[in-house]
Amino acid sequence: MDSPGTPSRAASASGRSSVIDSIRGCTLSGVRIPREDLKKKITFPEYIRLAMREAIRAQDVDAAAVAQFYEAAHAEGAEPAEPPEFPLIVFINSKSGGRHGPELKARLQDLMGEEQVFDLLAVKPHEFVQYGLSCLEKFASLGDTCAKETREKLRVVAGGDGTVGWVLGCLGELNRQDRLPVPPTGIIPLGTGNDLSRSFGWGGSFPFNWKSAIKRTLDKVARGPITLLDSWHLLISTPAGEELEIPYSLKETEAVPLDEELEVEGELPEKVSCYQGVFYNYFSIGMDAQVAYGFHSLRNEKPYLAQGPISNKLIYSGYSCKQGWFFTPCSSDPGLRSLKNILRIYAKKVNSSEWEQVPVPSSVRSIVALNLPSYGSGRNPWGNLKPDYLEKRGFVEAHADDGLLEVFGFKQGWHASMVMVELISAKHITQASAIRFELRGGEWTEAYMQVDGEPWKQPMNKEFSTFVEIKRVPHHSLMVKGE
Repeated sequence: MDSPGTPSRAASASGRSSVIDSIRGCTLSGVRIPREDLKKKITFPEYIRLAMREAIRAQDVDAAAVAQFYEAAHAEGAEPAEPPEFPLIVFINSKSGGRHGPELKARLQDLMGEEQVFDLLAVKPHEFVQYGLSCLEKFASLGDTCAKETREKLRVVAGGDGTVGWVLGCLGELNRQDRLPVPPTGIIPLGTGNDLSRSFGWGGSFPFNWKSAIKRTLDKVARGPITLLDSWHLLISTPAGEELEIPYSLKETEAVPLDEELEVEGELPEKVSCYQGVFYNYFSIGMDAQVAYGFHSLRNEKPYLAQGPISNKLIYSGYSCKQGWFFTPCSSDPGLRSLKNILRIYAKKVNSSEWEQVPVPSSVRSIVALNLPSYGSGRNPWGNLKPDYLEKRGFVEAHADDGLLEVFGFKQGWHASMVMVELISAKHITQASAIRFELRGGEWTEAYMQVDGEPWKQPMNKEFSTFVEIKRVPHHSLMVKGE
C-alpha cells in the first residue's frame, strides 16, 4: 500500500466541495452587494471601453476611431474622467457552464460595461493583450492619468480552468515584453474539474444561485489578496514526418535544442518537429490520457451528450471502463501494460542542479507531473505526507509556487480509484524542478498525453526517441485568492 500518510480531514472534504459550494451559494450568508455600487467601482469610463473595443476590432491601436475617442474625452471643456476603484475585465466561454453560458455573459455585461466582457468565441486573450491593453497603455503614455490608474489597478476574471490557463499564458507574455504590472487573475468555476479554481479558493462548481453569486465573485476578485502560481514550459521534440493533432495550448515552432547539460544516448533524427506551450496544473502520459482522449473525441462527435459537469463526469467514468483502465484484456501482452517499456525519466530533484535518471516503477500505466494540490475535481493524489516520510524520500511539502512538480503514477483503474477517494496515495516517483521524459516506440505505435485536460495521440517511432522536457517559467503567474 502506497499510503505513507493519512489524508487530513481537509483533504477528505475536498471531494465534497462541489456540493458544499453549491449549497453555500444558495444561502443568504455574506454581505449584500448593491448592484449599482459594484458597477460604479469596476466599470471603465466609456471612452476607454469604446476605444479598447475599436482597437481590438481594427487590430490597430492607432486606428482613427481609437484616436477620436481619446480626443473627444480630452477636448477643451470636457470633464476629466475618474478611474474606477477596482477595474475588472472578464473572459468567458459562452459555451461553458452548460446552458448558463449565454445568460452568465448577459449578467456580467449588466454588472459592468459590456465592452469589458470578452467572449472567447469573438475575442481571444492574446488579442486583448496585443490591442486592448496596448490601447490603455498608449493613452497612459499620452498623459491620461485615468487610463494610467486603470492599467495599474486592472484585474482579470476568467472561467473555467481551460480559459484561465489560456488567459494566464497570454498575460505571461507581458513579463517578456516588460509591460508591467501583469494583472492578477480571479476565477469563475465554470468547468468540469475546476482544479485551478479549487486551489485558489474559488470553489469547485458553478453555484445554483449564480445570478447573485456572480456579484460576490466580482467583489472578491476586486478586493482579494494576490498569491503566486508556478507556470511550466513544455517542449516536445519528436522525429519529423508524423502528423500530430496538438491541443490549442501547444504551438509548433522551429527546432529547439534540448537541455545540453543532459546528454542524449543514441542517435538523433536529422529532422525533428517541435511543439511548445505552458501548463499550470499537470502533464500526464499513459492510460489516463488515453481515457481523456476517448472522452474528448466522443464529446466532439456527439456534443449533445455533454450538457454540463455532471453528465461529463458520468460519461468519463463509463469511458474509463470501456478503454481498459479497469480491465486489461487477457490477450494483451503483459509487457505492454507498463510505461516502463517505452519510457525513461530524467529529473533535477529537490535542491539539486544535476540531471539524474529516475527509475520508472514497473507497475504504473499512467504517470502525472502535478503542480497543484488539486487534481481530478479536487483530489490530492500526492497525499498529505508525514514529515518523516518526506525526509526519508528527500521530498518537501508541496505548494503551487515552490518551483517543483510532484511526479507520481497510477497502476490501473482500481488503484487510481482508491487514490482518488483518498484512501491511499499514488505511487510516488519524484519531486523535480525540471523533467525530461524520453519515449521510444518498440512495439508501441502511439502513446497518449495530456496537458491541463487537453489530450492528444502522440505517434511513436521505433528508431528514434520522442522527448518531452519540462522547465519552470522564470516568472510566477499572479492569482487572486478567493478564500
